[in-house]
Amino acid sequence: MTAPSTMGPVQQAMYGVLTGDAALMGLVTGVWDYVAEKDAFPYIVIGEATEIPDNHHGGFGRQTTVTLHVWTRHRGHSKGLAIGARVTALLDHRPLTIEGLDHVVTRFEFSQTLTDPEPPGDIRHLVLRYRVVTEQPT
Repeated sequence: MTAPSTMGPVQQAMYGVLTGDAALMGLVTGVWDYVAEKDAFPYIVIGEATEIPDNHHGGFGRQTTVTLHVWTRHRGHSKGLAIGARVTALLDHRPLTIEGLDHVVTRFEFSQTLTDPEPPGDIRHLVLRYRVVTEQPT
């Protein structure tokens, strides 16, 4: 027997936390897993995920990493960093309610600022990654 994938439930739980926070939603136009070109900046994209087993004697567990992308149209990184700080405050070492799973911990792993080199040069990108450890309920 093997544990089912945790990527979907983990991403749904993160989406719920992010979109449920009035302060964060006051900073962005939305949180999506797909963005149309017409969508207004700034926004957050729930991006790539990886999953590895984290089993223990007598039980199944997973470590799921989720990458979030903060996109802003600004001439510096301050706006994206402020959004990223709020996201981290909501997720890092905070409880998540994940359907069908027991949440162990969510840990902030890293962030990176990037600048889109295409003219006009005012698009900024902040990459954030979080590791979510879960177990199947016993």
